[in-house]
Amino acid sequence: MAFRRLALATSLAAASLAVLGACTATRDFHGFVPDQALATDIKPAVDTRSTVLTRLGTPSTTSLFDQTGQAKYVAGKEKLWVYMSSTRELLTFYYPKVVQREIVAIQFDDDDVVSDVLVYDVQDGRVLDYSSRITPTRGRELGILEQLFGTLGSLQNQIPGLERQDDRQPGDNPGGRQ
Repeated sequence: MAFRRLALATSLAAASLAVLGACTATRDFHGFVPDQALATDIKPAVDTRSTVLTRLGTPSTTSLFDQTGQAKYVAGKEKLWVYMSSTRELLTFYYPKVVQREIVAIQFDDDDVVSDVLVYDVQDGRVLDYSSRITPTRGRELGILEQLFGTLGSLQNQIPGLERQDDRQPGDNPGGRQ
């Protein structure tokens, strides 16, 4: 009797630990994760493009436009480097929630010296509302019965022995028209 109680208590304890363990959140890290140097350690008017590259590595993305909005792309001479990172937390079956986001934008002047370092976080973000309009397609939508019974006419080609003999060749005149 005492053995049964001990086994029951042990199984209940194991089951409750398994349930509690399933409720712990998992974290996913995306984007730029600094090894040793932080992106906020970059100092304007002190660091250059090469020191930023050696400290932080290749940026997540670079700019294509200059201050006037004109596209002037010269490889290696981008005016803005952006380092993006985010941490998401997932709790069982819920949607992932962004817990931490950091976007560091580093601007360079014409002499490849850092002119400004901008840091953005989750509070600086905005939710964009996507357009929910649907592009219409030509034709019509099939109903459930049309979808189910629409292939009955093509069963001749699927059942052995009922294949339709089609001896036509490309270029044949089907109606004998001239």
